[in-house]
Amino acid sequence: MSTLPKRSLLTAEEYLAIERKAEFKSEYFQGKILAMPRVQKPHNLIAINLIRVLGNQLLERDCNVYSSNMRVEIKKIGKYTYPDVAVTCGKELFEEDYVDTLLNPIVIFEILPDSTAAYGRGTKFQHYQFIESLVEYILIAQNTVRVEQYVRQSDRTWMYSRYENLEDIVRLESINCELSLKDIYVKVPNLSAPEP
Repeated sequence: MSTLPKRSLLTAEEYLAIERKAEFKSEYFQGKILAMPRVQKPHNLIAINLIRVLGNQLLERDCNVYSSNMRVEIKKIGKYTYPDVAVTCGKELFEEDYVDTLLNPIVIFEILPDSTAAYGRGTKFQHYQFIESLVEYILIAQNTVRVEQYVRQSDRTWMYSRYENLEDIVRLESINCELSLKDIYVKVPNLSAPEP
């Protein structure tokens, strides 16, 4: 009886070679490739709203707003991921000669369906904290009006704020922008009321 050889873990270089030719995006962490789930209409609308509103505010400044097609590397833990929206200001750093893996986002936005909310607040946030340039981490609920903002105070301390009213304004001090929840959620269908 023969045994199958154990599948070895992929190197980051092997992942990038596969990913650059792949039809669908996948994340990479500790040698494993993780397929990314497909997103629903509310998720897409929120992402488009963010890109439009931020892009307009940053149009005349040395900043860029990237969609989920821009890969981000978290060097300290060897992870490659695709934030829903990422913002840079000033000199951008990319891995290698390819301009497809960003190293220094200032703000990252994640749009959360109920099924991944705990991951977004937990493990994913822990991983993002290893990005030294990251100053603000914004979580946006997909099915209810809720925006959570984490602002870096020091290496280990983040200030938390929560917004649940369409009239609320989220101030992004790191990039000198403002986001109204009304603009974030414009045209997003079937929003439920926030839980107490």
